[in-house]
Amino acid sequence: MAQEAGRLLEHFGAEVRFFDPSGMPLPDDAPASHPKVQELRQLSEWSEGQVWVSPERHGAITGIMKAQIDWIPLSIGAVRPTQGKTLAVMQVSGGSQSFNAINTMRLLGRWMRMITIPNQSSVAKAFQEFDADGRMKPSSYYDRVVDVCEELVKFTLLTRDCAAYLTDRYSERKENSAELEARVNLKTAT
Repeated sequence: MAQEAGRLLEHFGAEVRFFDPSGMPLPDDAPASHPKVQELRQLSEWSEGQVWVSPERHGAITGIMKAQIDWIPLSIGAVRPTQGKTLAVMQVSGGSQSFNAINTMRLLGRWMRMITIPNQSSVAKAFQEFDADGRMKPSSYYDRVVDVCEELVKFTLLTRDCAAYLTDRYSERKENSAELEARVNLKTAT
């Protein structure tokens, strides 16, 4: 499904890069300097928008999906690497239609201050929806994946020049102002 989304995003004019989590350590089980962690963080920083795709396993996202999200820090110094980036969420299920994994990813995306698009995709009985070459078969599920990718591109373009404004918060400006005041001791200068 991720590869299908990648093909569609390229069709809509996006530059696509994938992260393969094979070999990535568990969070807190290796230093952040681990090559797979650095690769993930660099891709996250590079991106304007992201597509998170997870199978639903035992009613939730997979552990490897959560580990990837956990390795992306909420902040690096004063930089919030995901803030203002657009996010699309999709899941595949081996059984009936469910939205547990996408609901979890949507929650995590909001927590990371991402602009999570309204549309989403959940493909039930995914084993029936792909051909031998890994391509999605024509169906309403495929149409929804197209809709999600198209919407991600539109939201990314719409927010490209104003993401910083949309994610600017009073509490962060106040904190930064207080830190500046303490550093230069403006109160004693007046």
